[in-house]
Amino acid sequence: MAFLTRRSAQTIAVLAVTQLAGWGTSFEVLGVMGRIIAPELALPNEVIFGGLTVMMIVSALAGPSVGRLLERHGAARVLALGATAFAAGLALLAVSSGAVVYLLAWVVIGLGGALGLSAPAYTAVVEREGQDAKRVIAILMLFTGLSVTIFWPLLALFNDLVGWRLTFAACAALQLFVCVPLYLFALPKPLAVTAEGQTQAQRPPVPLSEPERRQAFLLVACAVTISSFVTFGLAPALLELLQQAGATPELALQLAAARGVFGISARFIDMLLGKRGSPLLTASAGCLLILGGLALLLAMPGSTAGLWIFMLLYGFGSGIFAVARAVLPLALFSPREFGLQSARLSLPQNLANAAAPVIFTALLDRLGYQAATVFAGGLACVALLSIVLLVRLVRQAHARPPVTPSPPETAARP
Repeated sequence: MAFLTRRSAQTIAVLAVTQLAGWGTSFEVLGVMGRIIAPELALPNEVIFGGLTVMMIVSALAGPSVGRLLERHGAARVLALGATAFAAGLALLAVSSGAVVYLLAWVVIGLGGALGLSAPAYTAVVEREGQDAKRVIAILMLFTGLSVTIFWPLLALFNDLVGWRLTFAACAALQLFVCVPLYLFALPKPLAVTAEGQTQAQRPPVPLSEPERRQAFLLVACAVTISSFVTFGLAPALLELLQQAGATPELALQLAAARGVFGISARFIDMLLGKRGSPLLTASAGCLLILGGLALLLAMPGSTAGLWIFMLLYGFGSGIFAVARAVLPLALFSPREFGLQSARLSLPQNLANAAAPVIFTALLDRLGYQAATVFAGGLACVALLSIVLLVRLVRQAHARPPVTPSPPETAARP
């Protein structure tokens, strides 16, 4: 792996801090605070944790509009606006006293998620790295995968020291007084837009026709939405799934903890590959590993060795597919389009994420782990088919002879 330039290291440092703060004070915050604030607000846990569903639905619906903002104003300003929205939503949580203000807070946090997480952050990388952004995104994802590890203990400590309302107020201050200045003043400037650079930024890596571009987008949307649905749906249900498959509660906890390690390791390996890796190859490998793990879970119920191998395959597969989801648009569309296409992809992906935990929990509770595993495996097959069709589309486009403009006709002499 080539040594990072100072510019790339600065981009990673700024976005690692701000994205950790973004995930840790929004999507991850209820993991610590949810059951603490429920009795204080006299609300059932279902309403409290329903805030996450509100966040994801709002983020999904706002995604296409955010894509246009990214194209028009650039990622730094959009990310700063997202941090401001996070601060406003967290301030509302700090003063909430009932369901109306509480859920309104999650609507605002959902806007912050659309403006300040994932797609805008990766767009900021692409603006500063161009087609070389894949490795920097992979490194960034190594850090963002640690948001629970860092923020859950911090949130618990602050709650013990100052209570939950001041903890949310401190999170709002972190967004407003740390993240906003970092986005606006510490991120390196985007790549200089020379005439040659502008042409390169507008040139897609694959020469697709307009109908092929629409087909490619639909295939990417299918692959990333389904893979996200599977991994996001299984994540909160993993302990129950493992116990129904024969693991003791202690072993299930060990396996679930190991999944995070395997996922981070897979992202690290993908980062080491750098330019030699292909998002399409990474996505295919991720799907195959997930399918292999799910098949093994069905074939070897109750086997400790089988459960560990399942978790190894599933953890690696979901880890590398997470990277592929982030960079797949860069393999098909120009760097200039990356933000718009990524934000458009966030609409079906976030809607799927909102529904997935409910569906997988219902399958496990009513039909058992075999039905949930078969369902997940069938969806993974559809995602793999989408990637195979994408690879075929790309090969066909590359195999066509380049179109050269015909020379102008000369008028015949009289």
